[in-house]
Parts: sequence; structure tokens; C-alpha cells
Amino acid sequence: MFNQQTINEHIILSHPEHSAEISLNWFDNEYWQQQGKIVGAKKGRATAWFFCHNGLTAVLRHYWRGGLVGKVLSDQYVFFGLEKTRVYQEFSLMMKLCELGLNVPKPIAAKISQAGLIYRGDIITQAVAGAQSVLDILKQRPFSAQELIKVAHTIADFHNHGVYHADLNINNILFDETGEIYIIDFDRGELKLPASNWQQANMTRLARSFHKEQGRNKVMHWQTTDWQQLHTAYQSTLKI
Repeated sequence: MFNQQTINEHIILSHPEHSAEISLNWFDNEYWQQQGKIVGAKKGRATAWFFCHNGLTAVLRHYWRGGLVGKVLSDQYVFFGLEKTRVYQEFSLMMKLCELGLNVPKPIAAKISQAGLIYRGDIITQAVAGAQSVLDILKQRPFSAQELIKVAHTIADFHNHGVYHADLNINNILFDETGEIYIIDFDRGELKLPASNWQQANMTRLARSFHKEQGRNKVMHWQTTDWQQLHTAYQSTLKI
């Protein structure tokens, strides 16, 4: 499914199409900056670095802890075995989702750096061309009915395949330059048996993110009726 190699204390996972060229340097944003290949950055809880190399535009993201624990341990996780690391689980899940034909960014490579019982991690994924999040668009204009239905059908398609997203929000749903929809950030995501409890919990989380961002932004073209339309279209596509 994907390749794995060990270099000193680092374990590198890589997509077969890119394995031959991946090195430890790929996981160092300063290396790409020195090469003049950084083409953008997205700042949030942590910075995601966009770089362009040999025709590939990719995103490099380091794993950081959130919440109160993050203030103490920042980017350190307890190592219980490779397959239990968040890095391995996200990378392998994204490979499976690509194989299922779902719209996720292609996983390029990931690195687990172990020091005793502690590990740190990084992941590289292919950038979504011309990406705009749902939030980006709503700051500019309202969605058309067709776009709302497309978002709903995309989420339902993931749920019908048993894809649980741990943080489904309007920053993690992207439109590419052709209007296709992608879902990103599968840290702590899982493949489960389709069931209404976790599916509706995902949708509840998504609804909260609309309300949260509406409170944060002075201009956001979003109405309660938009959610009703989205949710109705979602329910109509759901198999359960």
C-alpha cells in the first residue's frame, strides 16, 4: 500500500510514486525556504507550509498537541508502537481513502521521529489546486443551492463509506479550482461501520463550526435556511 524505511531514529512512510525522491530534508520547512521553494503558508494553531518541487505542490504539516496538554508537551506523543502513532494512522487512512476514490489530498510522505518513549511527527500531502475552504467562500458570497447540495452529497459519500472525521468543520471542506470538493485533515480519523450516532455527531460538529465562524466574522453569507437545505440533501443521500 505504501513504502516504509528507517533512517536512524526516523521512520519514513511514502507513497510509492514518490518513495525514490523522499529524504529527511522534505520534512524541514527551512530546507524548502533555502531552496526558494516555499510558495505559501497557512497559519492556525500550527503553520502548514506549501512548497513546490519538480511540479508537485505539497503541504508540510507538523503534529502539535492542542488544549491544556499541548501547553506542556507541545509536539510530543507517547510511543506505543508505530501503527499506533497518529502519523501512521492518518497516513494509512488517507491511502485507503484514495483507493476508495474519495476526494482527499494524495498523501505523499510522513515521518515519525522516535526518542525513547516519545515521538514527534510530520506529514506531507499534495495541495488541492486553487483551494478555497467553505469559510473562505462564505466570507465573499453565499453558496448557490447547487453548491450546498454538492457539499452535502460529498459528506454523505464519505459517511456511506464509513469515514469518521474527528474534526469536521468548514475549514476542512475545500473547493478546488474546478469546483470539486475535497475533505482534508484526517488526524484521529477512522474507518467505521456506518452508523447514525457518529454520523450525526459529525454533522452536529459541522453545524457548530458554521455558528462559531459566524460569530467570529463580520461578514459571512450564511443563513439557518442554508443549513436546513444542506442537511436535507445530506439525509437524502445517506444510506442509513
